[in-house]
Amino acid sequence: MKITITKDEHQFDVTAAWRIIAQMLEKPNAVIGLSTGQTTINMHAVVSAIHKQYPFDVSRITLFNVDELTNLPREYSGSCYTMILNQLAGPLGIPDENFIMPPTMSDDFEREARLFEQRLAERGGADLQMLGIGSNGHIGINQPGTPFESETWVSPMDPDFEARVRRETQVPPETVLGGLTRGIKNIMYTRKLILIAKGAHKADIIEQAILGPVTTDIPASVVQLHPNCEILLDAAAGKKLVGKI
Repeated sequence: MKITITKDEHQFDVTAAWRIIAQMLEKPNAVIGLSTGQTTINMHAVVSAIHKQYPFDVSRITLFNVDELTNLPREYSGSCYTMILNQLAGPLGIPDENFIMPPTMSDDFEREARLFEQRLAERGGADLQMLGIGSNGHIGINQPGTPFESETWVSPMDPDFEARVRRETQVPPETVLGGLTRGIKNIMYTRKLILIAKGAHKADIIEQAILGPVTTDIPASVVQLHPNCEILLDAAAGKKLVGKI
């Protein structure tokens, strides 16, 4: 497990962006998994800016996101599809057929989960996953307690996140919200993982996930077992690892 701690947030964004670009250049038909949230917005912008200034062929690159919200309109600004489309897939000009995402609305999400994995498998599986970590240690939307052998499924949202989504969307209380997420087992089958975090608010959970025991109480701790994993942090997120690694 390689650990990279950058000097500041800007260097983190640039470094993370180049990890994505390097995968695209190394393998022109790479299958790349992304994550959404505050950690990734700027790094996606850097990828787009570099591609705009120094164009390279992305016509055979496949992008997907590790998870997607369920029972909300795809047009919702907080949907993973919309965020990745606006931040990366659109600016890079990724062909629609190479942007693989499950739908946000379905009467059979179990089938959609199987189809999502099938579409990725047909392209040879994921080469790279940029993997965010929640403040409670979740990866994807695999919350604490999720078995490590879990496969792609619909998970409950974190309660605080769900409350925010409900405020933003005004969905009625009777609508069950969740997230179709790649299971921990599926994530671990990715050829290369890069666990990313920035900000002092992630320092405690990073210390627990990277230096603590491997436990389902902190799903992200499982990356300690991955044969090709990098932990990429800014100085604030990595401050509790200094002197311990």
